[in-house]
Amino acid sequence: MDGGTLYSIGELAQRTGLTVKTIRFYSDRGIVVPAGRTHAGYRRYAPEAVARLALVRTLRELGLGLDLIQRVVDQELTLGDVAAEHAAALDVQISILRLRRAVLTAAAEREPTAEEMELMHQLATLSQAERRRLIDDFLDSVFDGPHSGPRHAAARRSMTPELPDNPTDEQVRAWVELAELSLDPDFRATLRRLAEDHVTGLPDGACTRPRPDMVAVARDLVGPAVAAGVSPDSLQADPVVAALTAQCALAHGRPDDPTLHRWLLHRLEAASDPRRDHYLQLLALINGWPAPDRLAPVIDWSITALRIRAAR
Repeated sequence: MDGGTLYSIGELAQRTGLTVKTIRFYSDRGIVVPAGRTHAGYRRYAPEAVARLALVRTLRELGLGLDLIQRVVDQELTLGDVAAEHAAALDVQISILRLRRAVLTAAAEREPTAEEMELMHQLATLSQAERRRLIDDFLDSVFDGPHSGPRHAAARRSMTPELPDNPTDEQVRAWVELAELSLDPDFRATLRRLAEDHVTGLPDGACTRPRPDMVAVARDLVGPAVAAGVSPDSLQADPVVAALTAQCALAHGRPDDPTLHRWLLHRLEAASDPRRDHYLQLLALINGWPAPDRLAPVIDWSITALRIRAAR
């Protein structure tokens, strides 16, 4: 191209795809400067204005503001600096949009009230420190008490959600649902009873040494029977129930008798709350852990089997 060629605003508009009004605006802002004017006062632009306006158009389409673009075209900032700064800003915007989409998706599935919608939004937008305080308050209500301490430390860690810095939509929705669940006073009371039962053992509390959780024992002993389709009222279930009660008696240092059977039944009934399974499923999703096995089928089988044999 002839270096002496000058373009009118109309010609520049044809070459860049921008409107005359836009080019005039950029010119007034000093983003693209006329190389001269005609005797009548009309602006004329040098060929490099085409490349300059192409860059401006690209940066505008990427969402950069005019002040930042001005510094780029004036070479006060490099394109690399601007790209890094803008990418960081977009990360924040994407995070906000992801949270909003997660809340709206959850709302579409649940049809919440206005109050529930507000709570969901608040829970989704908590800071990391605020999330930690909410969960600490929940776990304090579950584990703090006369029998709290080292025995509960591992269980407390295993129930702590850690939402990653860049969560997926599913993790955000899971966090909102788990946070709502943790605020439920009845759910808190249920877990607290389970925690106390695990530590104190039988009602008189005579046995205080560490021992396995009876839900975990039921999972290991009863799980294979459930998977095999053994009915809890069948003869094939008898040795499974016997092994379960024997393990419970051994763990608590008590006779394998009706008193222990009633306590075990009470313990499993308390653990049968489906919200417990749901909390653990949400927790695994938030923390990126493998999905846990659902304990409800094992617990329900054990409860039915114990009730049947208690009535005989």
